[in-house]
Amino acid sequence: MTSPGVEGSEIESLVDAAKNGDVGAFERLVEIHQHEVFGLAIRLVGDREMAADVAQEAMIRAWRALPKFRGDAAFSTWVHRITVNTAWTMRSRSKRNVADPLDEIGDIADTSWLTPERAGETAMLREALRRALDRLPEVHRTLVVLKDVEGWSHGDIAATLGISVTASKVRLHRAHVRLREYLKEEM
Repeated sequence: MTSPGVEGSEIESLVDAAKNGDVGAFERLVEIHQHEVFGLAIRLVGDREMAADVAQEAMIRAWRALPKFRGDAAFSTWVHRITVNTAWTMRSRSKRNVADPLDEIGDIADTSWLTPERAGETAMLREALRRALDRLPEVHRTLVVLKDVEGWSHGDIAATLGISVTASKVRLHRAHVRLREYLKEEM
């Protein structure tokens, strides 16, 4: 989960320097991880504006907690865990309706080949999926986003959420079962 072109040794050096108070080193860590943190935040909260707030707050929390970072996990895993926790906190505080996360991330594939009928069906399916995802409990939604949208391994999910790999698999299975039920209701 390290950014392309950045080696683990560079991250470790930057983390060590930042832990010793080097603000510039931490700014470089933010620069390296900001896109993946924002991407994760937007998929968790489904709103660009709130995701920007989540990403910013997550980095502030990371700076404050940096002296406690032991290096048991990769720095990116640690920052992702902070991002997930921040997203949960901010989303639970928010009373706003959540925007369509699938619309926020843009089209994944070129759909110019779609007929108008197929485009309408795709839009209906996307909306049904959004509503079904919104109905999932926060922990299940997070697992679905991390595994199915972000493509994380169960090991990375477990490390980020502080659970076992087995718990990650079981909870994701439960999330999929619920999601299927909700989609059947939607359709």
